[in-house]
Amino acid sequence: MPTLFHPPTIRFGHRAIILAALAGSLLLSASLAGATNDAEDDLARATFAGGCFWCMEPPYDDLDGVVETISGFSGGHVSNPAYNDVVRGGTGHREVVQVVFDPAVVDYAELLHVFWRNVDPFDDGGQFCDRGDAYRTAIFAHSDEQKNQARVSLEALEESGRFDQAIVTPILAFENFYAAEDYHQGYYRENPVRYKFYRWRCGRDDRLEEIWGDEAGG
Repeated sequence: MPTLFHPPTIRFGHRAIILAALAGSLLLSASLAGATNDAEDDLARATFAGGCFWCMEPPYDDLDGVVETISGFSGGHVSNPAYNDVVRGGTGHREVVQVVFDPAVVDYAELLHVFWRNVDPFDDGGQFCDRGDAYRTAIFAHSDEQKNQARVSLEALEESGRFDQAIVTPILAFENFYAAEDYHQGYYRENPVRYKFYRWRCGRDDRLEEIWGDEAGG
């Protein structure tokens, strides 16, 4: 009987197997991270103060090309403010919604169109039932291009002849943004009954319809 040849058994230790798996995982993670970073580089941000930030999320969430809306605070001098601090006054911040969007799908001009039709641009003391500096409107421009587009949109409204009041919404340079507490994020989805009651009690929709008619947001 011929002698059978048995090839040597190659044994990999547990450490070698783990290291190989880890190396593969790291390569995959690096590839995914690169793809994510590329996608994020294609996105832009816009920041609008329109009174209660709960009410400014829905009209933007309904737009194709909007990736995310974040309720928060902007324009003040206090770092990481709490909601109660902002509404109490003295922080310089306004309630805002920050919109993360894909400019290839929806442009900034469309975001401005939505903004105007969801605010009372003639009220310099707040918005609807919410009074105080924290609820005053503003457009926070992230770039000169956004600033110029905001100015064009404001002037177009002023020159339209449809209003007999002066627009008091300022266009300000974006400087900071702090996200509000988690319970404020997506409030209209998480607490739909309370949200609708608040919106109705505040008279927001009635006033928007009075200003904008069929174009009123909601």
